[in-house]
Amino acid sequence: MAILKKNAFSRRVPDLVTEELVAVLSRRASFEFKQLFDIVHENLRARNAASGGEEMLRLRAYEKLQNLVARGAVKKNGKKYKGLPSALASAIAPQNGHIPATAVR
Repeated sequence: MAILKKNAFSRRVPDLVTEELVAVLSRRASFEFKQLFDIVHENLRARNAASGGEEMLRLRAYEKLQNLVARGAVKKNGKKYKGLPSALASAIAPQNGHIPATAVR
């Protein structure tokens, strides 16, 4: 019987874009994407975590938001996005192994 040995060390860094999206969408308000991105971008700049350029960050944020919609943690109504707080907490926890302090406000 062969024993599988993992030689490479892999460490996943926390997904700060998703954490900020969850924190903002947990406020129980509806946001259009532009308004939502402006808040997320400002929060990431305050944390010194907005790197790679604004357009690239916008694309990453939109992709993460669509993943949250597909998982059922965010409801899309036309152009407005509204977070479902109980689903948001469960959507972020398995991904990073912890619930960020910013999401529990």
